[in-house]
Amino acid sequence: MAVAARRETRMSLPDYRDWAETRPDHERWELLDGEPVLMSPPSERHQIVVANLIRRLGDLADTKGCRVVPGIAVLSAAMNDFAPVPDVVVRCGPPLPDGYASDPVLVAEVLSPSTMSLDRGRKTDFYRSIESLKAFLIVYQDEPRVEVWRRGEGTAWRKQALGLDGVLDLPEIGGDLTVASVFAGIAF
Repeated sequence: MAVAARRETRMSLPDYRDWAETRPDHERWELLDGEPVLMSPPSERHQIVVANLIRRLGDLADTKGCRVVPGIAVLSAAMNDFAPVPDVVVRCGPPLPDGYASDPVLVAEVLSPSTMSLDRGRKTDFYRSIESLKAFLIVYQDEPRVEVWRRGEGTAWRKQALGLDGVLDLPEIGGDLTVASVFAGIAF
């Protein structure tokens, strides 16, 4: 019986970036706690929610001169062994030379059953370490629920859970959107 060898050392961000450049384009990887993790293809339901977020957030971001980008990694100066790829990234800086953003103002993760504990655990800790990040959204795909995590004063963060009749207030990008619009086309 073959047994996979476990890596004894964590991969740093520079090592990961060098390694990721050698991977085929069709593979999607993220770095989590120093380990490269292959991302599985998302479900259609997941992607409908992502498309709704991109469309709705994009309309708001345009008015602020910002962009909504799916599928890019986000970085934090506080963690050198993490480069997750949230479903949606909103950033306002100049175009990136590569797929790594260190200046997001908002990110959104659409939960999948297989990644729920990671997305609500370690990634939440990571997102709170990004200095430029003002808010992040955790969107459930199997129930009409959105958690809004917003930076308060200093290092404090507040969490608000909203249901289908809720409204996401997003001053970071100049407006709001209804939770119902995030779930357009999804039956519960």
